[in-house]
Amino acid sequence: MSRKQGPMSAPKQAKPMAAEGKDDFSLKAILPPLMAIIVGMIMVILDSTVVNNAIPKLVEYFGTDLKTIQWTVTGYTLALSAVIPLAGWMTDKFGSKQIFMVTIALFTIGSVLCGIAQTPEQLIIYRIIQGLGGGMVSPIGMAMVFKLAPPERRGSIMGLLGIPMLMAPAFGPVLSGWLVDSVSWHWIFIINLPIGIIAFILGFKYLPKSVRHEAPHLDILGVCLAPIAFSMLAYGVSEGGTSWSSAAAITGLSVGGIALIIFIFVELSQKHPLLELKVFKSSDFTRSIILTWIVQLALFGAMLIVPLYLQGVMHYTALETGWILMPQAICAGIGMPISGRLFDKIGARPLAFSGLAAVSVALFMLSNISVDTSLWVIILSICIMGLGMGFSMMPLNTHVLNSAPRSLVGRVTPLTTAAQQVVVSFAVAGLTGYLTSQIASYTASAGAGANPMNAVVQGYGDTFFLSACIATVGVLLSLILRKPKMQKEEGTAGGESPDPAMMMGH
Repeated sequence: MSRKQGPMSAPKQAKPMAAEGKDDFSLKAILPPLMAIIVGMIMVILDSTVVNNAIPKLVEYFGTDLKTIQWTVTGYTLALSAVIPLAGWMTDKFGSKQIFMVTIALFTIGSVLCGIAQTPEQLIIYRIIQGLGGGMVSPIGMAMVFKLAPPERRGSIMGLLGIPMLMAPAFGPVLSGWLVDSVSWHWIFIINLPIGIIAFILGFKYLPKSVRHEAPHLDILGVCLAPIAFSMLAYGVSEGGTSWSSAAAITGLSVGGIALIIFIFVELSQKHPLLELKVFKSSDFTRSIILTWIVQLALFGAMLIVPLYLQGVMHYTALETGWILMPQAICAGIGMPISGRLFDKIGARPLAFSGLAAVSVALFMLSNISVDTSLWVIILSICIMGLGMGFSMMPLNTHVLNSAPRSLVGRVTPLTTAAQQVVVSFAVAGLTGYLTSQIASYTASAGAGANPMNAVVQGYGDTFFLSACIATVGVLLSLILRKPKMQKEEGTAGGESPDPAMMMGH
């Protein structure tokens, strides 16, 4: 021990801020850069939800059809899926801070262009520009926070980061409904301008300067194959929401699937791959990422179906629907920091188990929905679902990152985020397709004299039941989670934490 106190080790003692005064680190050092990242992520996540509510207004304003306007969503998703895999290499090459700020600026510029679009074609092109900027914000932001956080406080800090990831989708419809009804659809995009400026200023001032390292040679094959694989899969699933047997859906899924298979073989053979697929050799990582996908299938599909039910069956307006969904956001916001603190003490397994059990209960409650079901029963269900989301999502995400080798964290977040885009697309398209087919089946078997609304409600009930079954599978799989083996966090003796500014450069 005495050798570690010598003059040569003095700089090391100054580095691990988490070891000396944990509260000082978490409050004074981590909060300003965390706020910069959260503001940027809120802007991107919020934008993903506000547009859905405004689609009918956009159809009316531009005097076009729904099929054309839906490309404002599809084009944005394709751009996200295509650019996410580049995040790891870009941060290695230019630094995390620099790329994060460039993407915030590009997203903000794309938002302003969307707000002044004069034709549907312009709006689609500008949404693609938005997606090219927004795709890297979340994976880079999560990697920066993970690296800045001291190991013993990682769950708490990642829990704070998760609040906007769950609250923004719920607040989005409220904001969108108010802007579309009371102001103008243009403002659902222009509102990103002040938010983007604030995020850029906070990032410039508070994000630690990235130390650039020599990036490996760019994986050209990966660069070509990844966008084709992820974007075509997203396109195929998007088209499959209308008809899985359509030529567009079959082509998208076939081309995307073949490109994905080739991409996997190429990445496993590369010395410096675009996406680090070798991380799947870790059984802890594989278990946790599969469980995360199952959670996303159950949750994000249900988050779409509930608003559809409130507007399509109960005939609430977009703004009223947003207010009804608000308790879900509040409950998720309450559960998130609590689960973060508990994660540091008890790990992911009990939190994932209890959170997914709550989600399953809520979805089973909704599966018994009928024409006479009270609104308060629905609100109670989505509150339980919100708590379950708050207790399960970020502990699982943090567990995924903890399961990966420390040196690969910067490459793992683009991998998990790109996969999430495809999984969420499957969830949304798959559940909406199932809902449509069930409603059609019940309508056909009911006969001409039956109340058509009963068939619609039964279709929704079946869809909620399917989501509940998926969540129940997640409950069972959560039992196989185990605490990842302790890794040498930073390659220093005694497990000391590194200087956060140094780690930002990887």
